[in-house]
Amino acid sequence: MKNIVIFCDKDSSQIEAIIAANEDYDVRSKNIDEIKDAQKFNPSLIVLNCNENKLKEVSMVTKLPSPALIIANKFIDDITFRGDSYDFVTEPIDEKELQLRLKNLLKIKELKEMINQVSTTDALTGLHNRKFLHERLEAEISRARRYDTKLSCLLLDIDFFKVVNDMYGYDWGDVLLKKIAEMLKSFIRKEDILTRYGDEEFIVILPNTPEENAFIFAERFRREIEKMEFIPAGEEERHPITISGGIASFPFLQNVEEDANTLIRYAEHALYNAKKRGKNKIVQFSQINIEY
Repeated sequence: MKNIVIFCDKDSSQIEAIIAANEDYDVRSKNIDEIKDAQKFNPSLIVLNCNENKLKEVSMVTKLPSPALIIANKFIDDITFRGDSYDFVTEPIDEKELQLRLKNLLKIKELKEMINQVSTTDALTGLHNRKFLHERLEAEISRARRYDTKLSCLLLDIDFFKVVNDMYGYDWGDVLLKKIAEMLKSFIRKEDILTRYGDEEFIVILPNTPEENAFIFAERFRREIEKMEFIPAGEEERHPITISGGIASFPFLQNVEEDANTLIRYAEHALYNAKKRGKNKIVQFSQINIEY
């Protein structure tokens, strides 16, 4: 059911009744001054029903968290809202036009969400992709800096993945990738960010997690991968699978630029070190020597 919130400074009972006639809509009215906290109402769509001066005031200070339908006594061409899509309906209200514009705005929102999901999701594993990672990671670093918390980045790489592709074919390589992705999803917390980073690489961002706790998490997962049952069709025995990992944490000990690229680069250094030590290992960046 679509959650539609009307923010108003005048009687909106007629508009509420028209919208509520569609049984797919859950409608409620709030005072226009509450729009600053609009996000907490989790609106699928916002309806603004207020006088011209209030609309102009709201437009200057408010970023809309969802599409909005603006109801005014005339079209106001000098109002621009920040945020999602918006449309106008002028009074007196035409019921069919009101319903149609609501429907169109909701459809636009749905299509935008679909496009965003496709653009930020890895098609094979269903995990987030690198685009999503970089969008979120800077925000997580900012949050860790603001609240003085730890943030860890775990970069995982399947050992000898090329051997699997060469021996059993790319289809079985895909099966292995999807199996490991599912295992990772079962390990992480709700607040963690899991992405497919490369062909056989995964990144887990662990908010509120120091490097030593990230190491405990990674070691548990590494041991679980060692026990994995991976038996390609036509084979009688399981093919052994191992994984290597590198961990880096924010804030950094070094006096360097504190950004997402640096955090990932440090995790890559630690992963390279794990591979160099014979694979099937988890290495912490703080425990290796790198020349800068």
